[in-house]
Amino acid sequence: MVGERGAPTLHFRLADGTTQTVVADGSVYTVMAAARREGVPGIEGQCDGNRACATCHVHVDPAWLAIVGPPGRDEKELIALTDDPRPESRLSCQIRIDPRLDGLVVTPSR
Repeated sequence: MVGERGAPTLHFRLADGTTQTVVADGSVYTVMAAARREGVPGIEGQCDGNRACATCHVHVDPAWLAIVGPPGRDEKELIALTDDPRPESRLSCQIRIDPRLDGLVVTPSR
């Protein structure tokens, strides 16, 4: 369900089995920023979204891979250094907020 002013709703599957839902309004531009604003556990973003640390690594639900798209070359290199790289891995700092992401489901890898 789209939030206020057409902002997409994002769902984060947490390690304890619960889901935290976040509305990514116009004040944020990436999935990482939306998660950090709402205190989603496992999304640290220590480099503030500069694609330098991979502390915002997530696993994208397979149903969303085509919409989210693949990681770029530099992003792939960082993901390869993480503890749990998978085909559905992305850095949430590199997933730009877009109305097409309404309902996106990701799992923090930490």
